[in-house]
Amino acid sequence: MAKGDVKKVVLAYSGGLDTSIILKWLQTTYGCEVVTFTADLGQGEELAPARQKALLLGIKPENIFVEDLREEFVRDYVFPMFRANALYEGQYLLGTSIARPLIARKQIEIAERVGADAVAHGATGKGNDQVRFELAYYALKPDVKVIAPWREWDLTSRTRRIECAEAHQSPIAKDKRGEAPFSVDANLLHASSEGKVLEDPAREVPDYVYSRTIDPEHAPDQASYVSVDFEKGDAVAIDGQPLSPAALLGQLNALGRANGIGRLDLVENRFVGMKSRGMYETPGGTILLAAHRGIESITLDRGAAHLKDELMPKYAELVYFGFWFAPEREMLQAAIDKSQEYVSGRVRLKLYKGNVAVVGRESAFSLYDQDLVTFEEGAVAYDHRDAAGFIRLNALRLRTLAQRKRKLGL
Repeated sequence: MAKGDVKKVVLAYSGGLDTSIILKWLQTTYGCEVVTFTADLGQGEELAPARQKALLLGIKPENIFVEDLREEFVRDYVFPMFRANALYEGQYLLGTSIARPLIARKQIEIAERVGADAVAHGATGKGNDQVRFELAYYALKPDVKVIAPWREWDLTSRTRRIECAEAHQSPIAKDKRGEAPFSVDANLLHASSEGKVLEDPAREVPDYVYSRTIDPEHAPDQASYVSVDFEKGDAVAIDGQPLSPAALLGQLNALGRANGIGRLDLVENRFVGMKSRGMYETPGGTILLAAHRGIESITLDRGAAHLKDELMPKYAELVYFGFWFAPEREMLQAAIDKSQEYVSGRVRLKLYKGNVAVVGRESAFSLYDQDLVTFEEGAVAYDHRDAAGFIRLNALRLRTLAQRKRKLGL
């Protein structure tokens, strides 16, 4: 891209070392006007310093956007994903993946509002986030110009980036001058850590890496109980108290934290082709997944439930790879949302030293019929003698195969 082609760029800006360096790099390399966008997704950090730092770096007040997206994040992204029970590679609750399409969509909206012709992000050239951001950008604004500094500059070492910051009089916190022991991404759904001390998958994760959960060994010796109410697949109340999506997830996070729930040490397959080791903490999400599966167990028909489980890995992969705005994800979402029409009721859970167990579930739409399953004499809807024909029909092909083997002497 010719440097003079960009007049104004919207940067996904955290206020940290790397995005602050990117801000100055965009100004000096492209000679363009920079607009900063900082999203509050519940990362647990005060965002006012990001605004102040942008001002110190010469950004006009009208070009600084800081938005509280916590409710929108949980309502429109986290909850739809949890209706699918999505787990990438059977384990990862996709906390980083699901945040990227929302950030990208807001960047594009701001670009349209301020007349910017480009957007920029701080994702590296080795990771998944560059793909997630850019697939979302192009899906929402196909003619947008995208600047990915990590694929252009030569500031590949932390020392070089700190030197660059000092050369442009960018303030650097004392704790940022040394080599970072690992990198962290956080939002209301999770915290993820990777790199440096975590790069050797044979080494146990050091205790100091954990930030969202206490050590399960130090969790209370007494179990905690909690109930979660659902309406059409979405959690709406805890212990009978109605809560907004973000407030509900925040309360589940507090319960999960106190009971050491939601830790995951994972080696995953990145979209770009390499394996990476990460440590994820998703306390509230782990409880929410167990609760959602609990209410589905009594409200979903077997065929719908099994089909959902077959579709889930594909749905999770689409989210992980960055195809949130792709038609195939939207098609799957429509099917998943249809399945949630009667997924309403209450689930009771037991939380104890890192574990979540469903211990009760009830619903006005329950398909569970105690008269049918009882070992005692129950309703006449089920005749035991009917099972004989059912079994013989299902065994027909197996008997045919066995007869062929016998003929062939196998």
